[in-house]
Amino acid sequence: MSPDRPATRLATRVAFFIAGFGVACWAPLVPFAKARLLVNEGVLGLLLLCLGVGSIMAMTLTSYVNARYGSRPMILAGCLGLSLILPLLSLAGTPLELGALLFVFGAALGTLDVAMNIHAVEVEKASGIALMSGFHALYSIGGFVGSGFMTFLLSVHFGAFASTLTGAILMLFATAIVRPRLLRGGQAEAGHHSVIPRGIVWLLSLLTAITFLAEGAVLDWGALLMTSTQLVTDARGGLGYMLFSVAMTTGRLFGDRIVSRIGDRATLFWGSIVAAAGFALVATATVALVAMLGFVLIGAGASNIVPVLFRRAGAQTVMPAGLAVAAISTFGYAGILAGPAAVGFVAKLSSLPTAFWMLAGLLAVVTISAKKVTA
Repeated sequence: MSPDRPATRLATRVAFFIAGFGVACWAPLVPFAKARLLVNEGVLGLLLLCLGVGSIMAMTLTSYVNARYGSRPMILAGCLGLSLILPLLSLAGTPLELGALLFVFGAALGTLDVAMNIHAVEVEKASGIALMSGFHALYSIGGFVGSGFMTFLLSVHFGAFASTLTGAILMLFATAIVRPRLLRGGQAEAGHHSVIPRGIVWLLSLLTAITFLAEGAVLDWGALLMTSTQLVTDARGGLGYMLFSVAMTTGRLFGDRIVSRIGDRATLFWGSIVAAAGFALVATATVALVAMLGFVLIGAGASNIVPVLFRRAGAQTVMPAGLAVAAISTFGYAGILAGPAAVGFVAKLSSLPTAFWMLAGLLAVVTISAKKVTA
């Protein structure tokens, strides 16, 4: 059976959508969890860290299982895990219960993240055309739909458990669509079975971590920068991230056409320059309109960097493709986890605009590495 069929492309897109939808359904529940458990911000931060730890540990293990059995069982396990754990997150009665559930929820997310990207690499290879940006666009769309769906249900007082149960049922229905259309069989990746990067995969992992760190910084610190510099009121602090998200999703929807036309190297080179310019604008803006333009440039520029890096991980020959994808996924997620603390540390020593200048500088590493990773 050919890896590239309309059915396998559909299954890959739906898997990405489920991942984005599932994690976005959890985000609106955080205030409810804080109020229910009567914990402070410090304890809540530790609980949220459990999700990231679970994801990173599962990413490492998934690579080994995938090497023997293929991505299909891991994608299904991740989808089922997200669906089954999501309603339970709304019922956790103690911090220990919530931490344990978030760990398993994060493990399901990490498993799905690695497996679906490996599946995407295989489908794209067989097609001979760029598909990765479109796959990643479905993750972003899933996030939009999930957060909007959950926010709507909660706003009409549907109840946290009833809302998450509804979301879980929808994910199970989507999983049923995915199941018969996924590629079957293991990939028989013999030899090297360590997820530790080797050769060019080290550089790909570093660039992925930098890009995810920059994207995460917009989510965690963008609104605060806008409000602390009095560019917008507190009520409008989220406008920057909204524009960033719209530009990111739009860029990925058109990304496959762009990459097919200009190539991977130019996409990394110019994308990182545009994103770095966006961070520079945000860091120096004295009026809201300039800062808003900066957020759009960050989203548009960064939109296709990660899809290209995943493609290059699948194309390199130093490591088996599945292990390389797992490696850069793990490092990328580590970048997301480390990002808020790193930006906060720089902001404390200097200022938040300075921290955004630092992010612009880090993206320059992607620019100067574009030729090396696409050679």
